[in-house]
Amino acid sequence: MAKYIFVAGGVMSGVGKGVATAAIGKIIQARGFSVTAIKIDPYVNVDAGTMNPTEHGEVFVLDEGTECDQDMGNYERFMDVDLPAINYMTTGSVYEAVIHRERNMGYEGKCVEVVPHIPLEVIERIDRAVKKAKADFIMIEIGGTVGEYQNVLFLEAARMLRLKKPKDVLFVLVSYLPIPSKVGEMKTKPTQYAVRTLNSAGVQPDIILARSSVPLDKKRKEKIALNCNMQEQDVISAPDIETIYEVPTNFEKDKLSDLILEKLELKAKKSDLKKWNDLVKTVRTASQPVKIGVVGKYFGTGDFVLSDAYISVIEAIKHAAFFHKKKPVIDWINSEKFEQDARTIKELKNYDGIIVPGGFGARGIEGKIKAIEFCRKNKIPYLGLCYGMQLLVIEFARNVCNLKDAHTTEINRETKNPVVDIMPNQKKNLEDKNYGATMRLGAYPAAITMRTQAFAAYREHLISERHRHRWEVNPEYIEILEKNGLVFSGKSPDSRLMEIAELPKSVHPFFVGTQFHPEFKSRPISPHPLFREFMRAAIANK
Repeated sequence: MAKYIFVAGGVMSGVGKGVATAAIGKIIQARGFSVTAIKIDPYVNVDAGTMNPTEHGEVFVLDEGTECDQDMGNYERFMDVDLPAINYMTTGSVYEAVIHRERNMGYEGKCVEVVPHIPLEVIERIDRAVKKAKADFIMIEIGGTVGEYQNVLFLEAARMLRLKKPKDVLFVLVSYLPIPSKVGEMKTKPTQYAVRTLNSAGVQPDIILARSSVPLDKKRKEKIALNCNMQEQDVISAPDIETIYEVPTNFEKDKLSDLILEKLELKAKKSDLKKWNDLVKTVRTASQPVKIGVVGKYFGTGDFVLSDAYISVIEAIKHAAFFHKKKPVIDWINSEKFEQDARTIKELKNYDGIIVPGGFGARGIEGKIKAIEFCRKNKIPYLGLCYGMQLLVIEFARNVCNLKDAHTTEINRETKNPVVDIMPNQKKNLEDKNYGATMRLGAYPAAITMRTQAFAAYREHLISERHRHRWEVNPEYIEILEKNGLVFSGKSPDSRLMEIAELPKSVHPFFVGTQFHPEFKSRPISPHPLFREFMRAAIANK
């Protein structure tokens, strides 16, 4: 019989529900159980594909092609699993399914109502995810903050499931305890109100993860326990830490897995987090820095920098650095500055390696191309991801093949040399303004050529990587690009689509672009091969 752990958030957004959910999954795994995880997003969007990265953060892509919330990436990275599409749902996708079923007489003429039919659809999806994974535990993160109108129906689904399976369902509230600077005291009242709001939805939390800038003291635990109708041991301190990878080890310091298993009346083997603890030790002790510049445009949100727009890239860089026992230092570089002042391009010499991640649109594109040219000419290790590969091809076509107006038809439909062009089957989608979930999405195979940088990284002839794009390298230009020295070391099995472009190691220490997104498959203990080798070249470049 599967066990269900619901995770909700209190007081404010951004308290770390996703990481907490992933970390709980990890510590339960370490006790010998199989675990899967679901994210429920309270958006009317059917998926995350059409959301602006500077508003919502990164769009993560699963093997099956589902465009989803970045927390799905946290689950995969922490638990080292590949999650299926059924493990992600939104308000929009749930309503869409219910309406589609009603239109097809799936309810046999019954009056279909928000309650109970929407919560029942949520429960059905959860059960389907359990059956597909054949998991002992299923983690279910409810997006948003307790008290918001948007997630009430998901809390109702959780309440109904607990009513149905009282011994198999556990509720965890991740709440925030502020310390106002002028007061100088940690305040529990916002958490008390969050619990009361959760109670009004018919849910009593079994465990509270108390987030704050410092650890909770005994006085605060006593206060929360008394006012929130729970035992003091059920309040777990979750202070700010240097890296998210310390969260599982911190939870186990408070014996969280013991507490969960006790509440669910389960026995298990002793926790085995050795490899994870070794990782945490490396994170803490690595002192030699390796400086990586990420050249992009999805950084600004008001006066703040939204690193969440590239969270998988950031984590993949960290994984690779930790593998080499180095301390990653990551800087955000807005490509538009190179367009405004060409002299600033020399700043790239201060970096051991440069990455141009994925993206869309014209803004900052010429600045990215200038950065790629600088890396090529100055032998700075370069890794281009999706758009970063397409721009690598454009730069090479312009400056090496002498095709001066080479461009992508995404930006310039009238270019005489469309070295990057839209896939034929995508043209109608654009004409019909059919944008959502219509790109080349999810896992596709690629054949790797021997004696290349790519093969040296993968050491495999056939790989599978996740995609999210519409435009491809134009086959009409392959011959001239290869004639001038560009190597397409990864291709679709039918050799029609170019998956990896690179310069030979004899020409450049590391100059590689991928049409896919390798960052989606990087893990803390097993970094992605291309990021690992990029980092090796960056370290050598120091």
